[in-house]
Amino acid sequence: MIFLGLSCLLFTLAPSFKLLLLVRFLQGLTLPAALTAMTSYIGTSYSNDTLQKNMTFYIGSTIAGGYFGRVLAALFSDLWHWQSFYYVIAFALIGLALSIKPQGFIKAKQPMLSPLGYIKQLKNGSVLKLYGAVFCMFFCFAALLNYLPFILQNTFLITNTRDIGLVYSGYLIGALASVATPWLAKKAPSPWHLLAAVFIIYNVSILLLISHQLSVFLIAFTLFCAAMFVIHSSAAPLVNKISKAPASVTNGGYVSFYYSGGALGSLLPGVVYQHSGQTAFMLCLLSVCIVGFSLVMWGYLEGKNTTRG
Repeated sequence: MIFLGLSCLLFTLAPSFKLLLLVRFLQGLTLPAALTAMTSYIGTSYSNDTLQKNMTFYIGSTIAGGYFGRVLAALFSDLWHWQSFYYVIAFALIGLALSIKPQGFIKAKQPMLSPLGYIKQLKNGSVLKLYGAVFCMFFCFAALLNYLPFILQNTFLITNTRDIGLVYSGYLIGALASVATPWLAKKAPSPWHLLAAVFIIYNVSILLLISHQLSVFLIAFTLFCAAMFVIHSSAAPLVNKISKAPASVTNGGYVSFYYSGGALGSLLPGVVYQHSGQTAFMLCLLSVCIVGFSLVMWGYLEGKNTTRG
């Protein structure tokens, strides 16, 4: 976290675009490590219902952070300059990092393995299919969130950065939906049933996002965000329950698939949008989302005996 804070300061001082990309690359290496450490700590410290609840709170905090990061960055940029918000983030990260008390953490003794040895611990079919579904989920989410400003500008003629930032309010509603995930998990026959049902909603929301009516688009975007965060809040604790690998390995795999989907989603659908427009872009996301739903169903058929009860 200290390095992330310092990198935010370096980002504002970079004199060229190449150095700017280098700093972003270093941040890209550091952030997954930080997230893996956080989720691993939760995975090793809690179990059963408390695991679900605390993982949901963790994901809810990332949702709130993502929302306020986007909205406040747009607001600061509009009122002052784009570097101003990076100063706020930098000092907040460094301050929070220094406030963490390391003596509260107990390091588990585990034999050292080769990288291949750690990967072999994740050979459970249901775990891999859940990872694949998470990949598809974040592929779609990252694609839409990255290209949303262009869609708002080109389709709905919204060009003001402040107005674009406010459209992300649908993102915040996802935080409220994720808080309800433990309650939804208790009502569903199994976590797999909940994931399948929410993936269907995710697919429907993408279909509705083809609309060129702003009111329909905003409702669909809100539904899209809520569905994504419920999937995320359900999949993260589920993978910790069904995986036999250590929590650090399990969550490291989860974060790797999650961000791999995000990286590809930030790039490939953009080519479709650039050449074929909004409808083709959404149909591309829909096809990936259907694959994610299929993987959930496949994983359920393989691992339902593991999670029953």
